[in-house]
Amino acid sequence: MAAPVSRLPARATRPVVDGFAALGTHSTFYARVLAAVPTVLVRYWRHVLRHVNDISFGSASLLAGGGTIGVVFAMSAVASTQIGLEGYRGLDIIGLSPMTGLMSALVNTREIAPVVASVALAAKVGTGFTAQLGAMRISDEIDALETMAVPSVPFLVSTRMAAAVLAVVPLYLVGLFASYAATSLAVTQIKGQSSGTYDYYFQLLLTPGDVGFSLLKAVVFAVIITLVHCGYGFHAAGGPEGVGRAAGRALRTSIVTIAIVDVLLTLTIWGTQPTLPGVGA
Repeated sequence: MAAPVSRLPARATRPVVDGFAALGTHSTFYARVLAAVPTVLVRYWRHVLRHVNDISFGSASLLAGGGTIGVVFAMSAVASTQIGLEGYRGLDIIGLSPMTGLMSALVNTREIAPVVASVALAAKVGTGFTAQLGAMRISDEIDALETMAVPSVPFLVSTRMAAAVLAVVPLYLVGLFASYAATSLAVTQIKGQSSGTYDYYFQLLLTPGDVGFSLLKAVVFAVIITLVHCGYGFHAAGGPEGVGRAAGRALRTSIVTIAIVDVLLTLTIWGTQPTLPGVGA
């Protein structure tokens, strides 16, 4: 009985030790990826451009198995349509329905558009990165690159990081336009509000600074998604089943991280008592 009892502390602490070991492995990996980005922009720029094309447009139709631009546009439009419909309904109850344009400029720009675009990027691009790198890992392709003196982390991961950052800017602006257009159509065409009233309050609150900070959030989310998903794919093990588990864990980790970082960025940029430009609040 003494031997099993002596092994109990080790069994109890092993998950904690393994967790810290994995954290250290991924942290070191993230640092190597970020440090190599300037190099790959010069040395592997053709691969970066190829990844930008794959991320944005893919090789098939935009919505079915193709690029991310159609997915971001569709998801942003659907989410912002609900913002317009429910926002108008809630404000109309208290007699403030003309303020729907103000709400659209505030909510879509600061929160909805960045989060929706990042979720689409994680689901479409991030899982693809995990599957690609995981398949290369279990088939020994990454080891083969190393034996040929090709640095695997810069060539496979840093190129994808640079491409994701370059591609997310136009992708996000497309999603932001879809958000504005969908909310406007929902309020003015479905709910029947005057387009002049909507546009007045919308333009009153929308500022270039908010759009810039919103784009900054999208870029930060793209970096997080690429690091997390490539990290899980690069260190995948256990055959095809292990790649599937890695893809699921990466998606879960990236979405939770995005939610946490979104709150922190919002508090950092706009504070706990944000001001509303144009309305004196």
